[in-house]
Amino acid sequence: MTDKYAVIGNPIKHSKSPLIHSAFAKQTDQDVEYSAIEVPVDALQSSLIQLRDILKLKGINITVPFKEQVWQQLDNKSERAERAGAVNTLIFNEDGSMFGDNTDGVGLCRDLTVNHAVELKGKRILLLGAGGAARGVIAPLLGYEPAELFVANRTASKAEALADLFNDLGHINGGGFDDITPGFDVVINATAASLQGEVPPLPDDLLAEHATCYDMMYSDNDTAFISWAKQHGAAKTIDGLGMLVEQAAEAFHLWRGVMPDTQAVLQKLR
Repeated sequence: MTDKYAVIGNPIKHSKSPLIHSAFAKQTDQDVEYSAIEVPVDALQSSLIQLRDILKLKGINITVPFKEQVWQQLDNKSERAERAGAVNTLIFNEDGSMFGDNTDGVGLCRDLTVNHAVELKGKRILLLGAGGAARGVIAPLLGYEPAELFVANRTASKAEALADLFNDLGHINGGGFDDITPGFDVVINATAASLQGEVPPLPDDLLAEHATCYDMMYSDNDTAFISWAKQHGAAKTIDGLGMLVEQAAEAFHLWRGVMPDTQAVLQKLR
């Protein structure tokens, strides 16, 4: 019996997840079928039941705009999903119950530390944006014990509220873009603005020597943020494709109990 999984979102046609998970399944010799399913924006609850009961899926990945909605609907979640305020991986249990997890933060951190050898411990990290994408990665980042994590957002109060929410886990502050001080070692863009060619108003002296700039978004050409980083002398510029593959590997591991090799799949996608 082939086990079925899917990614849900709206829109979803552009998703690389089916490609990634099919490659993982082939590589690890798992009998798995993985598809992309567009779910109506106003029919999440009924869609989840349909995916579980009619299509008999074993689990799903969740992307925009449903991560927060799924989180609100689930009682049963992992600690990291609870903290993230969003669910991107769902397991349909044999008894019909659902379990939610979030693999985004671990995906980002693994891409930074393992794939790109970026040191986070004792470093000053700047996180741009205070939406769901930012919230999902704060706890894992603080787990690496940075010297400081500063969350910057257009609406300063949103960033401050996020910092308050996580201040039991480490040294974290929040504020507006004008509150950003010079000399950050790692800058992570968690806003979607750079795909529209926009970059937040960042100071020219933002980057410390040997700084790394990471954009959670990815495209075939440099995003606006990656271009900004190169112009301002970043030692390393990284887009979000590795994060996508690493969070997928963590989800695959949750479902199947085996950890796929991400390097081969990343090379294929590049």
